[in-house]
Amino acid sequence: MGNAASKMFSLRAIIVSLILTAVFATLIALGSWQMQRLEWKENLLTSLDQRLTSNPVSIKNVIDVANTGEDFEYQPLTLEGIFDHTKERHFFATHNGFSGYYVYTPLSGDFGSIFINRGFVPFDFKDPKTRLEGQVTDRVSITGLARKMLDEKPSSVVPENDIAANIYYWKDLRSMAQTTGLDFEDPNLLKFFIDANEAPNPGGFPQGGVTIIDLPNNHFQYAFTWYGLAATLLCIVVIFLFRRKSAVGKS
Repeated sequence: MGNAASKMFSLRAIIVSLILTAVFATLIALGSWQMQRLEWKENLLTSLDQRLTSNPVSIKNVIDVANTGEDFEYQPLTLEGIFDHTKERHFFATHNGFSGYYVYTPLSGDFGSIFINRGFVPFDFKDPKTRLEGQVTDRVSITGLARKMLDEKPSSVVPENDIAANIYYWKDLRSMAQTTGLDFEDPNLLKFFIDANEAPNPGGFPQGGVTIIDLPNNHFQYAFTWYGLAATLLCIVVIFLFRRKSAVGKS
């Protein structure tokens, strides 16, 4: 009976040891993964900062970069063309505490066509007729930031686009093109967007310069948490073994 109890205790001790080892190894692995993510994020932020502070390039330069598959997100650029205001698409947004829409308008030039996020308008100015001064018909020069298109809805919590009401909750370029009579498959329709800068528009609307760049870098805190849990677990095991050894010694 004593041998059986001893064997049972040994088996239980082995199982507990394996579980604790697995948990400790997992915590260390998670901490190390977050440290790798930290290095990646810091490199990304450095690259992004260099890109944002660089001089604007031509639209053709961005097209060439996009065709190679390299990253061009937030690349400052300039281009010229003519807006087609009859094809405005409206993206639900908030700006400086107010709700309204970002106005996406196709711009055509020698590069082809591309949707420009001209900026923000409040709810009451969704109808283009309420801001006719801003519906410029002359050839314009735009400076802004290149933005990638989305291949699918970014999250299940994001509402479906209301095509009938011309209210978008995510930038579905395919739908934006099709609902304005543009051919998404046409290579002359560029497969990215441009956020126009804060240059004033006639009449004050749309208000440009609405790009929000928010890339949080919390990986060090996450790594510290995982490593801290691993250290805590190790301390608990050491204290338990020390107390058990003391108890056995006294007996």
